[in-house]
Amino acid sequence: MSTGARARRIVPPRDPSRRPRMATASALDGPPNPWAFTEAGPDQVLTPDAILPADRPDDDLRLGPDDAQGLPYGSAARNLTERVQARMAADGIEISPEAVAAAVRLEPSAAEIPARSLRELASRLAGEMTGAGPLAPLLADPDVTDVLVNGVTVWVDRGGGLRRVLGTLRDEAEVRKLAKRLASNAGRRLDEASPFVDACLPDGTRMHAVLPPIAIGGPYLSLRTFRRRAFTIDELVSCGTVDPGAANLLRAVVAARLPYLVTGGTGTGKTTVLATLLSAVPPGERLVVVEDAAELRPAHPHVVCLQSRAANVEGAGIVTLRDLVRQALRMRPDRLVVGECRGAEVVDLLGALNTGHEGGAATLHANSPADVPARLETLGLLGGVPRAALHAMVLSALRVVVHLHRDRSGRRELTEVCVIAPDRDRHIAGVLTAWRRGSGPGPGAGELGDLLTGRGIDVPKPEVYRRYNPAGGWT
Repeated sequence: MSTGARARRIVPPRDPSRRPRMATASALDGPPNPWAFTEAGPDQVLTPDAILPADRPDDDLRLGPDDAQGLPYGSAARNLTERVQARMAADGIEISPEAVAAAVRLEPSAAEIPARSLRELASRLAGEMTGAGPLAPLLADPDVTDVLVNGVTVWVDRGGGLRRVLGTLRDEAEVRKLAKRLASNAGRRLDEASPFVDACLPDGTRMHAVLPPIAIGGPYLSLRTFRRRAFTIDELVSCGTVDPGAANLLRAVVAARLPYLVTGGTGTGKTTVLATLLSAVPPGERLVVVEDAAELRPAHPHVVCLQSRAANVEGAGIVTLRDLVRQALRMRPDRLVVGECRGAEVVDLLGALNTGHEGGAATLHANSPADVPARLETLGLLGGVPRAALHAMVLSALRVVVHLHRDRSGRRELTEVCVIAPDRDRHIAGVLTAWRRGSGPGPGAGELGDLLTGRGIDVPKPEVYRRYNPAGGWT
């Protein structure tokens, strides 16, 4: 590390019992974390003093103003990154966290850095060179579902709505570099000629990025994490997403092998709920899952996953969801699952569910259960199926709609369980509410009960829980 500027040198501590500190005054008092993240209140403005106190003792690590952006060693760390990267490239060393740590220890200035600080710096550099860099701690947080970057402003969603995070990124050049590296890790191209990308990172994180000039005020980066362990139905009840009455009904729907759709708007938890329901499938059944991005991770012993592939830079090699649904039918599925229906693949899914593949499932974007038939009709037209034929396929293939909503506080809620039934007046598929959050059984409860008993499953006793309190549970 360079020691040319006094403001950036490391001064040996006068008292051996005192430990040098990192970029925040409490960095060594809590769990190891080389980044300092501060969540802003509604009126809070980020200042250097908000991250680094002004009254630092002389034996602390001396930091300059630009260190308040989250870098433990400021420009010295950036210089070290460049030197380590250049050495590894010259020696032909493949970049990995272990290789970066070894290269950092070879730096002449490494002897001046305390052991713990050296480990944190090596972790930081590995993130800068291979991973999500400054965003890595946020993506590693199990409570975070979305990380959104607007220019250099970072927002996160921990299930209660978006909150701004301060002290994370330095400038737009860093964001652009990070977005390009993540796209490259996903095997995709992101540059001026191809200024936007939608990809899945190796760890399953969903990434979307847009570069200027398309992104006015950008770059813009959207990252959606995936849960490595599926929730159980009981866990969804305890966190308020599903009420106990609906939970019993969902278990009965899965046990009866009724085909269903999980619907809702963006970010309402459709994938989470679908993974939970698939986890409740008996272990002796084989699940074949088809997705655009591998997000479903059901806790089930027999899951086969297929993922679509975009065309390469020459425009070749594309594998669509329609292709994968057709291949999945030849893989002896007990239950066929499409992660998200957004195009003509809905025709192949409906065709499969019409030919003996019971218990299948998919997610679908819809604002309300009543909109589901129209959404399916629109997607069916993309596959060349006439309106009347499409509604006939829907009535024959699908039975249940599980709808999710996000309230004003940001909490995800299962609001309705519906049954698909013919609308005899208009000769199309319709949706009847069998269960509504807060009020219990609806007009379609009898029809859903008949479907369950017809398959040998007892209809759950109606239990109405009207309100959820995070402190006290359901009442």
